[in-house]
Amino acid sequence: MVRIVLLGPPGSGKGTQSAGIAKSLGIPHLSTGDLLRAAVRSGTQLGGEADRYMRAGQLVPDALVLAILVDRLAEPDCRAGYLLDGYPRNVTQAEAMDRIAPVDRVLFFEIPEHQLLTRLTARRSCPKCGSVYNLVTLPPKVSGRCDREGEPLIQRSDDGEAAARTRLDVYRRETAPLLAFYESRHVLFRIDATGSPDEVAARIRRVSG
Repeated sequence: MVRIVLLGPPGSGKGTQSAGIAKSLGIPHLSTGDLLRAAVRSGTQLGGEADRYMRAGQLVPDALVLAILVDRLAEPDCRAGYLLDGYPRNVTQAEAMDRIAPVDRVLFFEIPEHQLLTRLTARRSCPKCGSVYNLVTLPPKVSGRCDREGEPLIQRSDDGEAAARTRLDVYRRETAPLLAFYESRHVLFRIDATGSPDEVAARIRRVSG
């Protein structure tokens, strides 16, 4: 069994790399957002509780997120392991997770802040299908248009520079302390997340295989 956590600031490329890592290892890719949405769709008691918070625009409490995650980890496709993206987000969550299922490897995507800002402000999305592109790392085939729909791409208000800096500030406060937590457990691997997706993927393979 291999239990992997992806860590890194917004724009570091975790989303781009996660599917490839999971596929190469034959394990499911689990993101917090997907888990919560699936729990809501399932109609379970836990899903109903999460739905109430989400409809009210509130954060789902740590204990509830963990309970939903534990249910998901009990499913057969997680027997060989799993890749967690978006959880844990803080040391409190990591400590709770450590008591239930200690992780084997934490891949930390490192990238200079000025490059993060360039990537974050280069994000564009399709207003019709929701596909997301990045003018720097994942551009559309035809400049300014969605590959699937042909629609003109838009920049969302939360992809501007001010919003990007806010997201990075939140990350530093809440998530960055996890590095010391996992370093003390000798499971943290630093990944140089600069360069092309293929270059980053090659670096990941050297530590996650």
